[in-house]
Amino acid sequence: MADFLDEKRREMQERLKELRPLVDEFHRLEAAVAALDGVNPTGAATPARRRSSGSGGGEGNGRRGRPRGSGTRGKQALDAVRANPGITIPEIAEQMGIQQNYLYRVLPGLQKDGLIRKEGRGWHPMDAA
Repeated sequence: MADFLDEKRREMQERLKELRPLVDEFHRLEAAVAALDGVNPTGAATPARRRSSGSGGGEGNGRRGRPRGSGTRGKQALDAVRANPGITIPEIAEQMGIQQNYLYRVLPGLQKDGLIRKEGRGWHPMDAA
């Protein structure tokens, strides 16, 4: 009986080793899909959105809530870029202890605001040429 259990345990461990790369790929793909949420594919029709007049926040730009990049995470990411010019999104995410996909939204906003620039995979502060 012990031989049977040992054999089954070994078979299961081998199968787990076979499946590990697939699970890792699943998680990478899941993160990529989450990062792409909200990105409109080229040529795809966008559903019409109703705009309400009155209060909605955001200086008349149609956005609700606080202005983009005004949150604590944006400031933390900017500080990380200033402290480590050339830092990549995975490195910033690790420093901040957050998921990378969040930073794929935050950093382009900081870039649009003229605070940082991208060179290759790395991000640099605008005040340091």
